[in-house]
Amino acid sequence: MMDFTEDQLERYSRHILLQDVGVEGQEKLLNAKVLLVGAGGLGAPVSLYLAAAGIGTIGIVDNDVVDLSNLQRQVVNFHKDIGIPKVNSARDKMIAINPDITVKTHKTFLCADNIREIIREYDFVVEGTDNFPAKFLINDACVMENIPFSHGGILRFDGQTMTIVPGKSSCYRCTFRTPPPPDVVPSCSQAGVLGAIAGMLGTIQAAETLKYITGTGDLLTDTLLTFDAKSMNFRKVPLKKRKDCPICGEHPSITKLEDAAQAVCGI
Repeated sequence: MMDFTEDQLERYSRHILLQDVGVEGQEKLLNAKVLLVGAGGLGAPVSLYLAAAGIGTIGIVDNDVVDLSNLQRQVVNFHKDIGIPKVNSARDKMIAINPDITVKTHKTFLCADNIREIIREYDFVVEGTDNFPAKFLINDACVMENIPFSHGGILRFDGQTMTIVPGKSSCYRCTFRTPPPPDVVPSCSQAGVLGAIAGMLGTIQAAETLKYITGTGDLLTDTLLTFDAKSMNFRKVPLKKRKDCPICGEHPSITKLEDAAQAVCGI
């Protein structure tokens, strides 16, 4: 067991007081490596809460720069950050919250050629991308590398999330077999999104990450959690692992990652 400093004992005292976390759980968090794919609306709250929680190594993948329109929901970015890479903006805030942690920035687009090399050094992946091809690519790569991950999506007033543990639970492709055709679902820039929705869903994804690492509670595996913020109705939809799933089924037909044309973002 690691020796905690006095500052660490004070910083993480509210975790350590939890019977289901304690010193051992906090040590697991400090030794964990988590990758955030997307430093946007979902990645912003996830990055702040995981940094505060003491995740020892946090990677961030995003190839975009901060734009004025991002500030309505991407709470990790400030007005002064406009024009700088999102991964740098997020890194600076995370280190400011918790200098204990290490933040690795990956300013790049994930693609079939680089995703497996990037994700395989991490214990858990948080997916907060804004397009369907990326979501399917991340699912397939995580299944191939046997890395658990949290899926998240938001649009208008709605959000959805599920947690996938390869080999033990249904995957994203078990439920959504292929990406929808381009232009079928409107993009966030076309349809809009309530800023606070990103915080609502992002904090759920952060909680799922902490639960997985500490082994606490029941994960959203084989479950699609959806919510409508206009009515504040939350719903859990049971999912089943499919024997004929093309990536995690008994006879997978997807044996090689391929890049698909970028469609639109959505849930």
